[in-house]
Amino acid sequence: MDVKYINPFMESFFFVMPQLGFQNPIKRNIRVINQIDSAKINISLGIIGDIRGNVIYTMNQETGKRIASQMMMGMPVEDFNEMAQSAISELTNMLTANASIIFANNGTNINISPPTLFYGEEIHVKTKTQNIISIGLSVGDLDIDINVALNVL
Repeated sequence: MDVKYINPFMESFFFVMPQLGFQNPIKRNIRVINQIDSAKINISLGIIGDIRGNVIYTMNQETGKRIASQMMMGMPVEDFNEMAQSAISELTNMLTANASIIFANNGTNINISPPTLFYGEEIHVKTKTQNIISIGLSVGDLDIDINVALNVL
């Protein structure tokens, strides 16, 4: 997959996260996988337009709770409850919407679906694409993976 389809997601992360108070975002790694295996929080957004597929954000529950707390002005988040789930879903919506603006500025038009959140033990996510580009990113000690599964038309 051409990096022009991956970079908007990384650029979005590096732009949005500091606006929410998460400083010094870094890229940990990029790898190709054929399935997402996790006991984590997973949020999937569909992408349609000049490219089609899914972007799936994954993180562990502690990361999800800490990000939700930051997004809710420091309110303590003890459980990954509906409020925390809503905050994390909104984060992925913001990240993907910002990436869609970057795509548009580069001449690629896309629309995104609302986020779908699922979490639990031993989750396996298989997409329609043969390969998923998994981008490992961090802010401080919080790790988030952005998994990009696109079909270029």
